[in-house]
Amino acid sequence: MAFIQQTKKKCRQYNVEYLKYGFIPAPHNQQQPMCLLCEKVFSNEAMKPSRLVEHLKRMHSDKADKNLTYFQLLQDKVQKRTIFGNMFASSLQRSTDGLRASYNISLLIARSAKPHTIGEELILPAIREVLHTVLHESPDQIIKAIPLSDTCVQGRIDEMAENIEETLCNMLRKTEFSLLLEESTLPGNESLLLAYVRFIKDESLVQELLFARQLETETKGESVFHVVDDFFKEKDVPLSNILACAADGAPSMVGRHCGFIYFLKKAVPGVLTVHCVIHRQHLVAKNLSGRLHKSMSAFITAINYIKVHAPNSRLFRQLCTDNDEEFERLFLHTEVRWLSKGNCLGRFYSLFDTVVEFFYDSNPVLCDELRNMKHDIAYLADIFTKFNEINLQLQGNESNLIKVKSAISTFLTKLQLFKRNIASHALYQFPSLSELDKEKGIADDDLQVYCTHLDELHRDMSERFEDILLLEIPDWVINPFLNVDGEETGVAEEELISIQNDIELRPKFKKSYQDFWLQKKISDCYKVLWNRVKMYFIAFPTSYLVERGSSAVALLLSKQRNRLKITDRGDLRLILSEFQPDVEKLISQHQAHPSHALDFLQLDWAPKTSEGSNI
Repeated sequence: MAFIQQTKKKCRQYNVEYLKYGFIPAPHNQQQPMCLLCEKVFSNEAMKPSRLVEHLKRMHSDKADKNLTYFQLLQDKVQKRTIFGNMFASSLQRSTDGLRASYNISLLIARSAKPHTIGEELILPAIREVLHTVLHESPDQIIKAIPLSDTCVQGRIDEMAENIEETLCNMLRKTEFSLLLEESTLPGNESLLLAYVRFIKDESLVQELLFARQLETETKGESVFHVVDDFFKEKDVPLSNILACAADGAPSMVGRHCGFIYFLKKAVPGVLTVHCVIHRQHLVAKNLSGRLHKSMSAFITAINYIKVHAPNSRLFRQLCTDNDEEFERLFLHTEVRWLSKGNCLGRFYSLFDTVVEFFYDSNPVLCDELRNMKHDIAYLADIFTKFNEINLQLQGNESNLIKVKSAISTFLTKLQLFKRNIASHALYQFPSLSELDKEKGIADDDLQVYCTHLDELHRDMSERFEDILLLEIPDWVINPFLNVDGEETGVAEEELISIQNDIELRPKFKKSYQDFWLQKKISDCYKVLWNRVKMYFIAFPTSYLVERGSSAVALLLSKQRNRLKITDRGDLRLILSEFQPDVEKLISQHQAHPSHALDFLQLDWAPKTSEGSNI
């Protein structure tokens, strides 16, 4: 066997003697020679006297007879220029890093809903203290490099919000999406319209705030539509990309002849419209018989009597302490909060005996009413607890039409079960009522009232959710790998067979059916089936997101920030958006350009050749 021996190349080292030929080590690589006269860098192989002398005599013959002192002075000038350039670059880097920190800190301020002045009032002093006390460094240069004034933070926030909005609109121009709208009232009686969108990005559902706009005068459906239409025209997003639209039950939104949905359907025929299922469930929960309504009113009156008056609240708290109660406070009932009645009733019933004792002297009439209504309050506490459970199932970012139908169907079936069990005196599904039954017993007349109420709930809920209950969801949507012969025909059947035999798609199904259908390969290769199922996932079933957005608005518009223009500033978008702004792009728009300064330095300090050009 023949072996080929490779000769290892010799790495030549710089020698200080080479300076008399006009060469120094290259600044970026000490193993390469650089000519001081033309600043040309040579390879390591040229690092020998013969090659260096040859270059000096051939290219700079007029400098060939210069002594060592000349080249030493030239070396000092070049090194000074290099050091200053590095200092300039270092200063520029600090400035850029400070700008980046300014954007990142402004983003934190916006997402924590803090006033813009917190940058100068708290964050910079905190940074100064850490640098000085912990790191033992002078903070002045670093603090100067991070602009965090009130107006600066505001500008950064607005820029980042505009960047996110631009990114979002670029996506909406090329994809189908669902729209969610709701109008609410600000503390100053201004009308605020919030809009959200839901679409698919990178095989996942994305939900983002589309816009917040103020309705200047009226809040009619036509006015709302014009605001939405103008926004889409301004951003060049086609209305035809809207697949579905969800809204609450306000007449201005869902009115048959003049609501927003009416005008949207004229512009986008075939769009699916959804009345928020949580709003409908809230309306169902209000359906009470005369007797139960009277009991509910007495319960609310008792809570208000205790909670609204500070002395009563303190006396009640002391009474709870004396009675060794688990809780010391009642919850204040708020009609607009979805879980309010269930939480308030549960706490009220757990403190029922203490509440009655409190009213024994202060309001004997109300005290007697509450005693007589104890069974009703126990039943209401139990049934509203169950309403809260389904309400929580309907909330969340992952909610879709399939999950909503399942939850509603399940609750309707349970209502029938509750009615049968109460009629047969089996109260184990109503713990508060069951405890009372064991203590004193519950009359059949009372149980009949509760059965009638459950029957009314079932009827009302079936009517209000008719569209959801009639929604056809084929078995293959939940499990596309089941044997579903006869469910589909034509191209859909062929695509279903292809999917069932596509082993690359199976892994995502193990996680969830939603992740399976959101795969890009599904929408690309199986278009007929995808057109059948996409609405189940993209459509908004609830107004959960805009309710959360309204809470963010209330958080931002505190007493200290009541002059903040919520629709003009970017704070709301940053606090609600899951997107990250492109900070590097924004930095580049503010970046200094040092090239002119460096050119100036070279023109002033660089030695001249005989031809007059810069070295």
